[in-house]
Amino acid sequence: MALRGARTERDVESAAPREGGPRARNTAVLVAFTVVTNLADGITKIVLPVLAARATDSPALVTLVSLALSLPWLLVALHVGVLVDRVDRRRLLWLAGGLRLVAIGGLLAIVVAGEAGIVVLGLGGLVLGVAEVIALTSTAALVPVIVPRADRERANALITGAETAANEFAGPFVGGLLLAAGTGLALGATWVAYLAASLLLLLLTGRFRAVGRAGVEGEGGSGGSGGSGGSDGLDAPATVNAQIAEGLRYLWGHRLLRTMTLILTVLFASWGAWLALMPLVAHDTMHMSAREYGVVLSALGVGGLLGAVLVGRLNRLLGHRRVMLADLIATIVMMAVPAVTTAMWAIAGAAFVGGLGGTLWSVNARLIAQNLVPEHMMGRYSGAARLLGWGAIPVGAGLIGVLAEWFGVRAAFLAFAVAAAATIPPYLRVVTDARLAPAFRVPGAEETGAEETGAEKTGSQETPTKEPRTR
Repeated sequence: MALRGARTERDVESAAPREGGPRARNTAVLVAFTVVTNLADGITKIVLPVLAARATDSPALVTLVSLALSLPWLLVALHVGVLVDRVDRRRLLWLAGGLRLVAIGGLLAIVVAGEAGIVVLGLGGLVLGVAEVIALTSTAALVPVIVPRADRERANALITGAETAANEFAGPFVGGLLLAAGTGLALGATWVAYLAASLLLLLLTGRFRAVGRAGVEGEGGSGGSGGSGGSDGLDAPATVNAQIAEGLRYLWGHRLLRTMTLILTVLFASWGAWLALMPLVAHDTMHMSAREYGVVLSALGVGGLLGAVLVGRLNRLLGHRRVMLADLIATIVMMAVPAVTTAMWAIAGAAFVGGLGGTLWSVNARLIAQNLVPEHMMGRYSGAARLLGWGAIPVGAGLIGVLAEWFGVRAAFLAFAVAAAATIPPYLRVVTDARLAPAFRVPGAEETGAEETGAEKTGSQETPTKEPRTR
């Protein structure tokens, strides 16, 4: 079985772009696509709440419009994962772009007509949210198809850095400037950006569909080895629910990926908690000005950018396992510091450390998944993992509010610091060098690849794996 997996991996790699221009072009196009779409996303996430605030005085309704952007992760992530495994992934990115153009174009027309109500804004947010689910899931599954294994660490670092720079810095800044010039101009610029991103995809080379057919039993099912496309069963189309169940079984049956996903769920909840409660702390307890709070938030992004620059060097110097462990420690620091001090410099420093750790985890976790998960399973794996991770953000935000109300702000932050610390023992026990070996071509990977649970020993589960957006 190990030899079969190794042969399949070589076959898959041979179909990816090799030396020279095509390989570099694909990475460059994906980074440019990420910059443009995240810039537009950053503008959108500023414009929609502002439009909602103009349409109603109800804080709850304004919040619902923002919620509409993220709600599709809970509603359609699993189904989108099946779609990504069945069809051409570049076409899905075009579908996401088309949905974005329709949503933004409709909002622009309605705003110009002066009829932008809460219901319309909410529906627009839902369409944009669905488009984001399709785009991010498709991109995650496209990278291992068009970028050779040796180039994926660099590609992931560049993409993660682009997400941080465009979505957390440039997007909101540009969105604020465009809103000052006019809502129509802001929406029009966003529409143009999404169109440009869709056109960039024409420059990609290679194939864009996974090896094997996820919609056929035995070819895209759990019996395949690394997406070889061999048929071990009946050529009957699998139902969507059956494929969703297969993806969930794959994730839960793979001890390494399951542990990493559960750990990431705790980390995402912690980030959601920090982002939800920190504005209140900054305003009521620390009495920060808007400028000072902006500095604290910027520290998150600066740390994330630095992480994208340094991750490759740190991986070579310390090893992937230690670099990812740094994110757990960084999250503990980010959550613990507000529990012991209200000094602005200390909280900004903790935010910087948290942003740095988040990028270090993101790049390596994506690389592990891309190198371990079979191509025909990548969409469903990504959808299931993001459902748990991104779904934890609002849970963490709500939970820390309850804890702060009952026990105080310091105790609430401390509780999440303890939760983050609790992830270290399972991480050290499960995320070992032996289990990571197949993902990073460490000598002995063939022997360690079958070391997992009973389900993994069949060859179906382990093929020798704060998005948000960007953990």
